[in-house]
Amino acid sequence: MLIAEKIYWSFRQYLEDSRRWAEGRFPFFRLMLLLVLAWSWYNHLKDPRYQSVFFGLNFGIHELGHFVFAPLGQFMMILGGSLFQCLVPLIGLAMFLYQGDRFGVAFSFGWEATNIYYVATYTADARAMKLPLLTPFGKEAYHDWNWLLSRTGLLKQDILIASAFRILASLCMIICLFYGGWLVYRMLKSFRRNWGSG
Repeated sequence: MLIAEKIYWSFRQYLEDSRRWAEGRFPFFRLMLLLVLAWSWYNHLKDPRYQSVFFGLNFGIHELGHFVFAPLGQFMMILGGSLFQCLVPLIGLAMFLYQGDRFGVAFSFGWEATNIYYVATYTADARAMKLPLLTPFGKEAYHDWNWLLSRTGLLKQDILIASAFRILASLCMIICLFYGGWLVYRMLKSFRRNWGSG
């Protein structure tokens, strides 16, 4: 009970700090970014193969991940693309937490969601292998998740694993939109109050 109580009060303190952080900050660009993420989420839910405006960035990080993890062996090199593209937004989240940028924290959850949706789409295609595969250097492309799931004996569970990824992505997007939306609401209230008194 003591741990749960500590978590509760820490969470309340974090929200109070977030409310103070939002006071006097400009809301409109942040609101536009939230709307882009909300539109992206809607399209991800409607079409499992949808690629958001973050696709180019996410794909570049995915490809870089293969090189980053290559020294750890073939399995980690192939997993490294998907792993790295999901790690980078978490690194961003940690950086924003350290800097105290509350909206940056919210955005990182949304960015993370776009990456997990990408991984889910890739995973769901493991058996069918119908997705057009891209490679930055013109080498023969291989299907990461067909290879990974085949080696781990989980190929027949590709749709189930992809569904779990999609649920996780949606949870990240919900955190982004609710927390980011609340921050923007606090900014708008402060902006109206300051503008009205000016």
